[in-house]
Amino acid sequence: MSEIPEFPETTGRTELSGDREQAARAAELDAADPLAAVRERFVLDPAPDHASGDTDVYLDGNSLGVLPRGVSDRIADVITREWGQLRIRSWNESGWWTAPERIGDKIAPLIGAGPGRVVVGDSTSVNIFKAVIGGVRMAGKGCTEILVDATTFPTDGYIARSAARMTGLAVRPVEPARIADEVTERTALALVNHVDYRTGRLNDLPGITRALHSAGALAVWDLCHSAGALPVGLDAHHVDLAVGCTYKYLNGGPGAPAYLYIRESLQERFESPLPGWNSHAEPFAMDPSYDPAAGILRGRVGTPDILSLLALEAALEAWDGVAIEEVRTKSLALTDFFLECVAAYVPPGRVRSLTPSDHQWRGSQVSLACSPQLAVDRQGGTPLAGEVMDELIRRGVVGDFRHPDVLRFGFTPLYTSFADAERAARVLGEVLGALPDVESGAAG
Repeated sequence: MSEIPEFPETTGRTELSGDREQAARAAELDAADPLAAVRERFVLDPAPDHASGDTDVYLDGNSLGVLPRGVSDRIADVITREWGQLRIRSWNESGWWTAPERIGDKIAPLIGAGPGRVVVGDSTSVNIFKAVIGGVRMAGKGCTEILVDATTFPTDGYIARSAARMTGLAVRPVEPARIADEVTERTALALVNHVDYRTGRLNDLPGITRALHSAGALAVWDLCHSAGALPVGLDAHHVDLAVGCTYKYLNGGPGAPAYLYIRESLQERFESPLPGWNSHAEPFAMDPSYDPAAGILRGRVGTPDILSLLALEAALEAWDGVAIEEVRTKSLALTDFFLECVAAYVPPGRVRSLTPSDHQWRGSQVSLACSPQLAVDRQGGTPLAGEVMDELIRRGVVGDFRHPDVLRFGFTPLYTSFADAERAARVLGEVLGALPDVESGAAG
């Protein structure tokens, strides 16, 4: 799979019309897909039956990825043999003790990092706390503020504000596109989302990182909505610290542990705010004084969650032979095709895309805002986006809803097909077309 062929242009037309044309186009694109066989590595419903429509189209992998086939057998072995028979011997004999950095090295190529720069463990929130406090401690003297992505996922903001209170700094929310203009010599670091979780907009990681470094600030990136969907290039762009979850595009399972990236040149300066025994230079010496381990081990805290860690390790086998560049090529083709199908199936004016049309600024999801001209609830004022998504799910198209009016559709190229995209848009058109219009009161 090292070759990355071009997908056929999604704007091509055939002599067919309506549903038949888009379905035929989906079949053409699926036939040309070099990642099509990877779909078999996941537990999915059979290919959609266009006549009955009784199988699910899963477009919520940007919230929770599906189960890779190898995970169940691996966890069964961990429970029955490694835990059930070997018991405590498995810390050494089954490699439990080294799992956090070993699995980190498996994630590293997917985010553009070399070996020894990623450690897996704890939640995303805990790792953000470690990264922000650790970053402030490495910042230059005289820094008075932390910049926070103004469009960030709420937890990032909560933790940044808590970290600021603990370190005596202020927090200043800034739109990502404005960070290069707003950073000053007083800025310790900026915490930025690589992809906006609501709109799917891809922020400029290389440019923002360069601007921060030019001002003497550190760059801390949240990769939750980009890792496993597109190239990140942490080493190439000299990112200082990064955090990400593993249960979205990496398919690690519900509550799977997150990871922390620390730039190699910063590791010996990184001082964790959570100095646990697992990050001690001699963890079994039980020394009352703390001596941090060398390298990425400084990112560890307490005893690893072995069951979740090893489920994640098995899930990452689905990436064998897959290049992240291939995934990005298919992601853009999928989202282009979905938007083309939405334009073909959905009555005009009923939704608008919040996701950029320019590939340079697009992640791997499509967010559609429902028009305020759609019917509203009986109290008035709120578009029925939540009800639209509920109906889509009832009809077998699984996306999600973000208040007040956003329909989100995540495209995971390892297992999402073009037929999935076509069917999702077609059902969306049926649902939206059946809603009455605010002005006319008549069904579309």
